[in-house]
Amino acid sequence: MTSLDSIVKRHCPLIISSALLAFAPLAILGADADAPAQEDTMKLELPPAVRSFIAEKERQVKAVADKYKVEVWPEVAEYFAAAKKGDAEAADELFKEVRQSVRNSQGSEDENRVAATAAAATLEVELALEQFTDGEPKYLEAFGRGIVDSIPAGGVYFGGTDPGRGLPTAYCKSHSKGDPIFVLTQNALADGTYLTYLRDMYGSKLYVPTQEDSKKAFKDYIDDAQRRLEHDEEFPNEPRQIRPGENVQKRDNRVNVGGQIAVMSINGLLAKLIFDRNPDREFFIEESFPLDWMYPHLSPHGIILKLNRKPLAALSEESVKQDHKFWSEQQRKMIGDWLKPETPVKQVCDFVQAVFVDKDLDDYEVDPKFVRNANAGKTYSKLRSSSGGVYAWRAKQANDAAEKKRMLDEADFAFRQAFAFYPGSPEAVFRYVNLLVEQKRFDDALLLAETSAKADSFHGQIRTLISELERMKDAEKK
Repeated sequence: MTSLDSIVKRHCPLIISSALLAFAPLAILGADADAPAQEDTMKLELPPAVRSFIAEKERQVKAVADKYKVEVWPEVAEYFAAAKKGDAEAADELFKEVRQSVRNSQGSEDENRVAATAAAATLEVELALEQFTDGEPKYLEAFGRGIVDSIPAGGVYFGGTDPGRGLPTAYCKSHSKGDPIFVLTQNALADGTYLTYLRDMYGSKLYVPTQEDSKKAFKDYIDDAQRRLEHDEEFPNEPRQIRPGENVQKRDNRVNVGGQIAVMSINGLLAKLIFDRNPDREFFIEESFPLDWMYPHLSPHGIILKLNRKPLAALSEESVKQDHKFWSEQQRKMIGDWLKPETPVKQVCDFVQAVFVDKDLDDYEVDPKFVRNANAGKTYSKLRSSSGGVYAWRAKQANDAAEKKRMLDEADFAFRQAFAFYPGSPEAVFRYVNLLVEQKRFDDALLLAETSAKADSFHGQIRTLISELERMKDAEKK
């Protein structure tokens, strides 16, 4: 079967924020985690819940500093002062200073614990501020509150993307107390300082990996990478076990790993440990980078996914029906109800051409606040693409033809919605193109890629994709 998996993994950016890995021990792994700078200069009108959240994070840092009798850097207090005022530009500059101070901290164990809390707390506030700088308030609140309200009290939620972590964190009644839910990010678990922060905050209520757990996860990943590398060297004619884009090299009989795939693989091992060691908690996730071990456990849960305690043999008819209905309702509010399961790819591309390329909203009942705000479009496109990914995975595992078709149909519908929500999303494009290519629907795949190229600016990746699709289509004719 023809597949674009290698192209997807080479060219589709990981949908995780560099800011979320800002304090990770990436020097060990060789990855770059510098966060993009803010440029907005206006004062933000922050909702009361977000202002309360900022004040809580400030109190949390002070409480930890008082507990360990450590003096906090003055720029931390200055950061919180600017954040509470909604001064995004000043807060962003101060956040850079805080990050630099934390990175340069080489104090006692107690000082390092305070540094860990200051680093994570300011980052979480910064993520919330960034959303209100760029986002549409109507959708920001619906997203943040929607996730928190959808999860049973005491549940554990992994937030992967910037909005997926920043907004639910801000909309908790008390993030530091896990009230009503515990909000973590799977993206920073490989960072020892983040684990220190989680242990100080949640350690009496949740099992949080220890330093020894973290060391073991690093070792387990490196040992596994070495085994797979040796397989590929010994059996060059067999399918490669090192994944496309995975940076694994052997130098002087020593294996070196680096890059985001390595970081996320370690994060995945630690996320599984948290899941396994907290068996009485319900778990939910907003996906950033797909973590393979989770897929048998995943089912749709509103805009996010539920991580079921036991692997599911199949997704129930009721679960799929509810998910389909939920996203159809979201779609109607955002871009109208014209997109149906039977809507062809060409009609979806015609919509994108009119609304996102020509900026003509006359022929569609769209919400201008949604289609004109890239932040909102990217966020909901990512969410729908993630649920589509679950259906696509299920389709690949299915042995029954009827079940395979059921999952393919739902994946196809989900990916079309994700593309219509925001056609500039590399993940939505590459995931859907991969599904189309597996079905040898090269014309639809090319139309999708060419339309996306008109709508957004990741032209280098899209042009490479278009060339590869043209090559595949020509090869299929021969």
